[in-house]
Amino acid sequence: MAGPPVSPPPLWQRAWALVRNTWRGLTSMRTALALLFLLALGAIPGAVLPQRSLNRQKVDQYLATSQTLGPWMDRLQLFDVFSSFWFTSIYALLFISLIGCILPRALDQAKTLGAPLVAAPRNLSRLPKHFETTVAATPDEVAETAAKRLRGWRTAIHRDPSRSVHAGEVTVSAEKGYLHELGNLLFHFALVGLLAALAAGKMLYYEGNVIVIADGGPGVCSTAPAAFDTFRAGNLVDGTGLTPICITVDSFKADYLENGQAEMFTAKIRYQQGDDLATGTWRPDTLQVNHPLRVAGDRVYLQGHGFAPTFTVIYPNGQTRTETLQWMPESATTFLSSGVHRFDPPGGMYPNDFERRKHQIAVEGLFAPSAVFDGKILSSGFPAMISPAVAVDIYLGDTGLDTGRPQGLFTLDRTLIDDGRLVKQARVNLRPGETATLSDGSIVRFDGAKEFVNLQVSHDPSQVWVLVSALTLMTGLLGSLLIKRRRLWVRVYPGAEGGPTVVEIGGLARTDGAGWGPEFERLPKRLLEGL
Repeated sequence: MAGPPVSPPPLWQRAWALVRNTWRGLTSMRTALALLFLLALGAIPGAVLPQRSLNRQKVDQYLATSQTLGPWMDRLQLFDVFSSFWFTSIYALLFISLIGCILPRALDQAKTLGAPLVAAPRNLSRLPKHFETTVAATPDEVAETAAKRLRGWRTAIHRDPSRSVHAGEVTVSAEKGYLHELGNLLFHFALVGLLAALAAGKMLYYEGNVIVIADGGPGVCSTAPAAFDTFRAGNLVDGTGLTPICITVDSFKADYLENGQAEMFTAKIRYQQGDDLATGTWRPDTLQVNHPLRVAGDRVYLQGHGFAPTFTVIYPNGQTRTETLQWMPESATTFLSSGVHRFDPPGGMYPNDFERRKHQIAVEGLFAPSAVFDGKILSSGFPAMISPAVAVDIYLGDTGLDTGRPQGLFTLDRTLIDDGRLVKQARVNLRPGETATLSDGSIVRFDGAKEFVNLQVSHDPSQVWVLVSALTLMTGLLGSLLIKRRRLWVRVYPGAEGGPTVVEIGGLARTDGAGWGPEFERLPKRLLEGL
C-alpha cells in the first residue's frame, strides 16, 4: 500500500539549495582550473586576430577582405577580445572562484598552525617508513635528545599513560614543512592580487601616441587627449586628469647595419613637468628603444620613426607657404614613404572662397631617403637619409580642406580627382632645391626632409602592484614546490625484564614523497648518535 504523498520543500529552501550548490561548484578548485584554462583559451584570438584597440585600420581591412565571416567575428567581439563581455565574464568568475577557494583554505591553515601535534599512531610499523632499535639510555633521555636534535621541526613530547601502548612509554611528535601550504596560499593570493591589479590598470590607464618632428619641430604637451594622434584610456579615465608633460625633440639618430637592418634609435629630447612648466625650465634627456623617460608616474617611449618631407609653395604674388608633414613608411627596410601635402592660398589673394578653392594645391607621391631611379621609377636603397628625393603628382583645385569631411592623412580623396575638382598639373621627380611650376604661375619647391619620431605616453598606476603580485606569486610557487611537509614519531619505552630501551621511529610524507626514503634513513643516526 502506497504511503502518504511527500510534499515538496518550500520554495525558499529550494532556492537556498540552488544558491548553495552553485556557490560550492563555483568555488571548487576544479572550477577555478577550468576557468583559468578558458581564460588562456579566450586570449588566443586576441593574440592571433587584429584588435581594434591596437590597430583599427587592420581590423577594417580584415572586415573588408572577409565580408562573410568577418561580421560574425565582429558580433562575437573577436576584434575586441580583452574588453568583450565573454572575456570579462570569465575573468570575473575566475576572480570570485579563486577567492572562494582561498578563504576556507586560509582559515584551515590558521587552525592547523595553532592545533597540537598529532599523537603517535598505535602501530608505527604500519607506516611507509619505520625503524626500530635498542639503546642503553633511559626513555626520557632518548626523547629529550631526539626533540633537541630535530632542529627546524615543530616537536612535542607526550607522557600520557592513558594513550600509551607500553608501560613507561614516552613519545615525540614532530612535523615540518608548514610553509608548503603557506606558499600554496601565497601563490593563490598573489594570483588574485595580480588579476585585481590588471583589472584596475585596465580601468585607470591611458596611452597616447603622437608624431613629433625632430630638429626644431613644435613638440607636444600631454595636457588633453586632443594633443595625441591616437588616444586610448580606461573606463574610469575621462581625459581631464592627464599628467602635464611637454616634450620637444632636438635630434634623432638611427644606427643601421650594412644590410640596412636597424641597430639602435636615439632621440635627444628636452622635457618639462611639474614646476618646470611655470618656471620655463627644460630638462635634457635621451630616449632609446626600451629605455623610456619615466617622469611623474608616466613613461614616454620611443616607438618608431620616419621622414617628414618639406615643401614650399611660392604663389604668383610672391607669398609663400612652407609645410613639413610626416609621410607613412611603405617599407620597413628602405623607408620608402608615401604621403600628401595640402596647401591653402594665403588670405586676400582671391576675391571669394569659390575662387580660392579653385587654387588650392596638393602634392602626393613617394619619398626616398636614399633615392635610386630605374628610369623614372623611384625607389630607396637604404633607410638612412643619404640622397633624398621625391616622385610626386602635383594637383591644382579643390583639395577638400574646408568641406568638413574627414580625409586620409596620407592619401587624397579620389572622388575629388574623378569629379574634376582637383586637376593634375605635373608628375615630377625632385631633389632638394628643385621646383615645378604650375599653370597658374605658382611654384612648388622640394626643400628636403626632417625625421620624425613616434612617441607613446603611457600611464598605468597598477604597474607596481602587478610587479609585487608577480614576485609574490613566484615566491609562493617556489615555496610550494621546494618545501616538503613531513611527519615523524619517536616511541621510546623500557625493554622487557630490564632489557635495553626500545626505540621505534615512524615517518610519513604529507606532500611529495620524492627523496623521503634517503632522508628518513639518515634520521636514526642523527637522533640516536651517542646514545
